[in-house]
Amino acid sequence: MDLLKLLNLKIDDYTKMKKILLLHNEYKEKGGEDIAVDSEISLLESKYNLKVLKFNNSIEKPYQQFISFLTLSNNQSNKLVKENIESFSPDVIYIHNTWFKISLGIFKLLNSYKIPVFIKLHNFRYNCTKSFFFKNHIDSNNFCPACGIKNKRRIFNKYFPNSYLKSFAMINYGIKFFKIIKSCQFKLIVLTEFHKEYLEYLKIPKEIVNVYPNYLDVDLTKQELKNEEKYLIYAGRISAEKGVEELIKSFLDAQLLGFELKIVGDGPLRKDLMKIYKQGNINFLGYQDNKKVLELISSSNGVITGTKLYEGQPTLLCEASLLGVPSIFPKNGGISEFFPNDYEYSYDMDIKNDLTNKLIKFYENINQNEDIGNVNKKFVTKKLEKNKLISKFENIVGI
Repeated sequence: MDLLKLLNLKIDDYTKMKKILLLHNEYKEKGGEDIAVDSEISLLESKYNLKVLKFNNSIEKPYQQFISFLTLSNNQSNKLVKENIESFSPDVIYIHNTWFKISLGIFKLLNSYKIPVFIKLHNFRYNCTKSFFFKNHIDSNNFCPACGIKNKRRIFNKYFPNSYLKSFAMINYGIKFFKIIKSCQFKLIVLTEFHKEYLEYLKIPKEIVNVYPNYLDVDLTKQELKNEEKYLIYAGRISAEKGVEELIKSFLDAQLLGFELKIVGDGPLRKDLMKIYKQGNINFLGYQDNKKVLELISSSNGVITGTKLYEGQPTLLCEASLLGVPSIFPKNGGISEFFPNDYEYSYDMDIKNDLTNKLIKFYENINQNEDIGNVNKKFVTKKLEKNKLISKFENIVGI
């Protein structure tokens, strides 16, 4: 076969590929969700003719921004999406984050086309912003496991602690968004079975909810422990809802001889915790890029987290497993779905000293932990295998 025929064949194959228009509003500071979307783009590009429209929340003219918040629609975003739908003619429209540049007017526009629309929910915060009244956010609980806010005596649901105006805009947005996902006009995609059950509890029919985890497109190479250094690593936001201080206390109580706790990341509690915990075996490393974090994980004895939140998919723990590194984590939300059944280093936050006891067990089993890490690797590799995820996506969207 000559080169021209081969080229024509490849072009013909490409034109026959099903088309997906993917929409995502990037966050001001790139985080786990943005990284997950980028990884999914790389996955879908191997199977589909994928067109990606990314938006960012750059400052518009004040009056334009005010109108967008007031109407919950952005004319510029609507125009751009409309143009791409009509020029690209997608078979499916796939939406991730819409706050706030894409805005919610996009859903009215999409309803005017007979194209299947799927919305992926990466977190649970839609349930925190669906009411102006604080009592409908926290209910009878003292803590919201979706966003981390604590119960306080207040009437208004002040979602952003430092801004009433921003909170008002977010809740106005959230009320409409919750109505949209509850309308059953669009199919939903979530990361775990736990999240699907959570939506069912909120009276959203399970028939419109599909479970589809995030693909991890990262270069993972196991590093050898350097200088026989022994340490556990936490990487993420240093804040109350992430349970970082409780994690430090449990680590110190466990008295793991020769072990260090490395804490990577930044957040509102970092400076305070650095002043309180000056022990030599507690090391705050500050912000590190993803490549450096992966290097630290691969050279560690284990990864640890104390999150109090209903996490979507534990990217950090999945990366650790793919490196064959064991994890210690709370039985919270859908985290356990990414580990073998009866995993021995998961702990119950409601049982006093359970984390401390798991740390001691981890220390006593130090010679067996590599085997546990390898079991984790086999489990998550199978769960997030590329062809398996593509096949599952095909079944969900029907193309």
